[in-house]
Amino acid sequence: MTVEGGRGDPAALDVFRIPGRHSLSRPDETPPGTAGCLCMSAQSTAGIDEPEQPDHPSRSDGFVRGLSQAIGGPLGSHAVGIDSPTGREGRFWTAARIVLALVCLTLALHWVQKSPCQDGAWQNNIQYTRFCYTDVLALYYAEGLNEGKVPYRDHPVEYPVVTGYFMGALGLPVHSLGESNPEINQGMWFYNLNALVLSVLAVATVAVILSLRRRRPWDAAMFALSPALLVTATVNWDLLAIGLAAFGLYAWAKSRPTAAGILLGLAGAAKLWPIFLLGPLLVLALRANRAKQALVAIGAAAVSVVVVNLPIALPYRENWGRFFDLNTERAIDWGTLWYIGRYLDGKWNSGIPGDQGPFQWLSNNIPTLNYLSYFLFGLACLAVALLAIRAPRRPRLAQLAFLVVAAFLIFSKVWSQQFVLWLLPLAVLARPRWGAFLAWQFAEVGYFLAFYGELLGASGKPVIPEGVFVLAATLRLITVAALCWLVVRDVLHPERDAVRATYPDDPDGGVLDGAPDAPWVWWWRRNGKPHTAASQPPDLAAPAR
Repeated sequence: MTVEGGRGDPAALDVFRIPGRHSLSRPDETPPGTAGCLCMSAQSTAGIDEPEQPDHPSRSDGFVRGLSQAIGGPLGSHAVGIDSPTGREGRFWTAARIVLALVCLTLALHWVQKSPCQDGAWQNNIQYTRFCYTDVLALYYAEGLNEGKVPYRDHPVEYPVVTGYFMGALGLPVHSLGESNPEINQGMWFYNLNALVLSVLAVATVAVILSLRRRRPWDAAMFALSPALLVTATVNWDLLAIGLAAFGLYAWAKSRPTAAGILLGLAGAAKLWPIFLLGPLLVLALRANRAKQALVAIGAAAVSVVVVNLPIALPYRENWGRFFDLNTERAIDWGTLWYIGRYLDGKWNSGIPGDQGPFQWLSNNIPTLNYLSYFLFGLACLAVALLAIRAPRRPRLAQLAFLVVAAFLIFSKVWSQQFVLWLLPLAVLARPRWGAFLAWQFAEVGYFLAFYGELLGASGKPVIPEGVFVLAATLRLITVAALCWLVVRDVLHPERDAVRATYPDDPDGGVLDGAPDAPWVWWWRRNGKPHTAASQPPDLAAPAR
């Protein structure tokens, strides 16, 4: 009987400490040079719910270690509480509480940054000159919520249904309040109510990261202090899907595949991208011989998507289908790979029929562009799946999830400014290294600023050449691609993985954590050679514990 990956008992989300039981962990690959019997004894280690010595970035992260020289160098070995488990420091300001306070500060500063636009009186392009534009306020009027229109029933909505439900659940009460109190600014109330709820979801996402990384609490500070979070948190409703997806990943880590599937399905019915997380989950489960649990999660996700869509899709099919129609018909959007290519084509080609570059031609043939975008994304997903199987050690779930979502953005014809939030928690979980992360974040902020310059130009008040905007978009693309390369490198060389320097396997893996590879993986990776004593996975017949 194979050994199930040990997990802590399911418990309520608690960012400080939940007592857990010990788990069994095994390496997924034979140590190099081993030629004899591959049986290896199980190593008993503390589960993700039982913190041991916490990681200290000033000692483990080269970038942070370098910065620490400005204040005296890395934390010393004899510092008070240096080896105290997370949550047992005996003082109020634990690492987890500091990080939660930091994300609250970031969100408060974001609210201040958006405050010039909150009254909705957008005169003289103030929404662009103050960098405070938000779809949340604009769509309160554009979607007819200010008139009491029910999303989908009375007006087509360009978002999946959970986002539409969310808009209606907050917008319609504000409209009713405005009818009773004509003196209030409905748009301001609607924005602030959304900002409050979305901020709670952002804090909850940080709490999930802290719960998944009890030995590495400072990793969550990467999300909490993110410059991209500071400028884009409430540009749209993306934090709704991010919060739901984070809880879905937490449920999977707690070995609750049904709850994980439901939450990921709801997240995917808010924004499409969380559905893509099910692909890496299935591939890793196949490698670990845990396909049953993955299929349960996928089935639960499918059921939840159907349940939340049917009440709208059946009676209001045309209005419900607006999201799909828009994504099918939509032209090349600002800042995408295709936009950059079209700009470069324009340097050598006029763009008129007979004198078009490939990107210019695709811009005029949207159906072909759609198929090419889908094909390239599918190809990238196939490459990620092959990486997951061929890697010397089974990759962690967050690593593959980041690669898949990043590939979707890279090849998509739409890459809005706030889509950076999709990658943010996945990047923290996949590769918690500050250096490359900050380079990417600064590139995203540069794109954010250049994007508003481009919007001003489209409004008849050019402030920067288009080439500057294209350069900013290119730097964003390059930094995301560089992060992908670094994650792939960590997968191929697991000794470089910062998380595995602290945890024996995958703290997000749930039933995958500590599970040995399935026999077929060993057979395939040895090019179909018959099983021998030297090619069997370790401890396949070990008794369950």
